[in-house]
Amino acid sequence: MRRSYRLAATALITGACLAYIFWKIDLGQTLHVLADTRLGYLAAAIAIMGGSVWLMAWRWQRLLAARGIHDRLSWLVRAYFTSYTAGQVLPTSLGGDAMRIFETSRRHPGRGGPAAGSILLERVLGGAATLSLAAIGFALALGRYNIGAYLWIEGMLIVGAVALAVLLFARSAQRLLVKTVPLLRKLRLERPARDVYLGIHAYRDNATLLIGAFTLTIGIQAVRILAIWCSGKAVGIDLGPRPYYVMGPLLLLVQLVPFTINGLAVRETFFISFLGQLGVAHDPAFAAGFLFFLVTVLLSLPGAAILAWEGARGTFAARRKEKPGEAPGGESR
Repeated sequence: MRRSYRLAATALITGACLAYIFWKIDLGQTLHVLADTRLGYLAAAIAIMGGSVWLMAWRWQRLLAARGIHDRLSWLVRAYFTSYTAGQVLPTSLGGDAMRIFETSRRHPGRGGPAAGSILLERVLGGAATLSLAAIGFALALGRYNIGAYLWIEGMLIVGAVALAVLLFARSAQRLLVKTVPLLRKLRLERPARDVYLGIHAYRDNATLLIGAFTLTIGIQAVRILAIWCSGKAVGIDLGPRPYYVMGPLLLLVQLVPFTINGLAVRETFFISFLGQLGVAHDPAFAAGFLFFLVTVLLSLPGAAILAWEGARGTFAARRKEKPGEAPGGESR
């Protein structure tokens, strides 16, 4: 029953977003805008998103090492790229996290808990960094951009960030969290919520690592927002980076909405709505969102190639193992 409700919600949200998109844009004009894409800016967006993977993998390597799991940076980069591939067919970037947890647990038998904890902590750090950037975006927007409700959403996110920090790290908050167990159990969320909490608190005594990882996460997200700006510049949107630092944190949160595959239609709707309030025409606004989607798809291609190559190599090795007595050409040795 829950699956049918989810499918219905997915169809409803996707349909509503597509209806909004086609109501706002002129398809012919949009195609014309995309045909005139400035490839230099598009290449810059791809380079920013792809290059930041190495920094994220290095951060993950430090978090794993703190729990006694040591792995090569090259494999962790590979795991990130394959998680991007999984994210193209699973709901939101959380599907990619599940892929990394699965692969890391299989690579380090018996260490699934610490591996999952490191990835959950990365997600929490990412959320905290997004909320911190939202605070910066709020300050940048005050008195400068007329973005209505979006400004106050960022204000609420700031309050939420403070509350989340208290709940996760204050020992006095544990009594309050215990009271939520019956509700979480009823919603079947008790186990994942406990895993997140314990995964984070395993790092609680390593303040230096947490502060360093958090600072690096803010830097990575701040640089990645420039990829959104490059996507806009590629289709001729004449805005500086500043409004994208207002928009970026909200977009990162929108992409976590678990009702459409890879944020399909939801992301483009957000681009049209937000940039439209800044005076950007609907066609280039949609085109910017589409190009940013294209960048994420291109980011998944290395992972797809890796999985295909590993699958082909595994199949070949299995066939050789099944027929150890056969020489090339089918003749017996």
